[in-house]
Amino acid sequence: MKRKIVVLGGGISGYGSAILAKKKGFDTFLTDMGKIAPKFKERLDEWGVEYEEGEHSEERILAANEVIKSPGIPDTAPIVVKIRERGIPIISEIEFAARYKGVAKTICITGSNGKTTTTSLIYKIMTDAGRKVSLGGNIGESFAYSVATDKYFWHVLELSSFQLDGCYKFKADIGVLMNITPDHLDRYDYKLENYARSKMRITQNQTSADAFIFSADDAVTQQMLDTMDSTLKARQLPFAINTAIASGDGDAVLEGHSFTATVGSRSVTIDTRKMKIEGMHNIYNAMAAALATLSAGVDPKVIKRSIYDFSPVEHRLEPAGKAGDIEWINDSKATNVDSVWYALESMKRPTVWIAGGTDKGNDYGPVKEFARRKVKALICMGLDNAKLKREFADIVPIIRDCTSFEEAMEAAREVATAGDTVLLSPACASFDLFKNYEDRGRQFKEWVKRNVLEK
Repeated sequence: MKRKIVVLGGGISGYGSAILAKKKGFDTFLTDMGKIAPKFKERLDEWGVEYEEGEHSEERILAANEVIKSPGIPDTAPIVVKIRERGIPIISEIEFAARYKGVAKTICITGSNGKTTTTSLIYKIMTDAGRKVSLGGNIGESFAYSVATDKYFWHVLELSSFQLDGCYKFKADIGVLMNITPDHLDRYDYKLENYARSKMRITQNQTSADAFIFSADDAVTQQMLDTMDSTLKARQLPFAINTAIASGDGDAVLEGHSFTATVGSRSVTIDTRKMKIEGMHNIYNAMAAALATLSAGVDPKVIKRSIYDFSPVEHRLEPAGKAGDIEWINDSKATNVDSVWYALESMKRPTVWIAGGTDKGNDYGPVKEFARRKVKALICMGLDNAKLKREFADIVPIIRDCTSFEEAMEAAREVATAGDTVLLSPACASFDLFKNYEDRGRQFKEWVKRNVLEK
């Protein structure tokens, strides 16, 4: 009799997991309380995966041998509680996909800040080096879908703490921890130590053949390492700007305007003034990427050229400018709730969130907790904002109803004050007011340049 796999959540991690499970011969069923995006439904139909939306068929879910849970669904969700009460194992897409990746290796990046840029930079370096590499986790394609549909030699994965929580036997061949700052504490009993322990799962199951790359400047990471010294088996490769370090396995240290990253006998020196990505945080990101790709055996010349050539990812958490201590961020590529979840997750300042457009049957449940904690104002930008206003009426203190782009931008400027971030992360398609998400993102950046930066 076939083993039964149930996939909770029909977003990017869910549909990929379901397709991989189906390919591997499991009795597979995907269930989502909200709506499943049409493009994911098409792929599920192509592979003959059974699914439901708008409900959870409890009897069928509780008959599973194993459940793969999307990271946006909290452990407190009633169906998750019932699954645990039955003693059914719950894992993440990452844990499941890793079982079938064969000899392929993983470079895994986690941390409270800088994950997306570092992951994108590592992926660029690996691609420029001619490696057969996939991009997955929080960005790119579903890791499980990549495993199901092609043969890669490397997988570059951006991982959240929630994804790591669902990993048990999974191992990062090269693990990167950017930093640990208080975040998601509501999911960790409001204890920083619990959240930090979750991030440190990036090191679990690593052996002496593996690499662990981390910031020696990050106090919380250092505290965790002090408690774990005896259990940490991987080669430790620290990077630092403010701390004097000397590691036998390798390190990356900034001196003046350049840093040198060294792994074993190989090293690369980067003049930070030649980088297109600016700011101290991007120096950290580049150091981590250099150490990770040196560990993967990439030629130092390729690493140098790729770092100098790397630009911020357009329309994905792309900084559009800063004036009067108000940041403007273009995340126009976030056309679904999953993407907005990761955008709001990364916000560290009070946020003025611009959302709306052509709703595809969105279930806003997964982002409501972030909205409650981080969003000071919601600017609804679309021809029909009724659903957005209804969903966030009791969650966000200020809601503005705008039916044009210009009106929405003016409203955002009016509401934002020093110390805030204005985030365009629509959760919807752009077709009511724009040609596509690129057009929306470009108009946003142009408006900010004209009305904020040049004033």
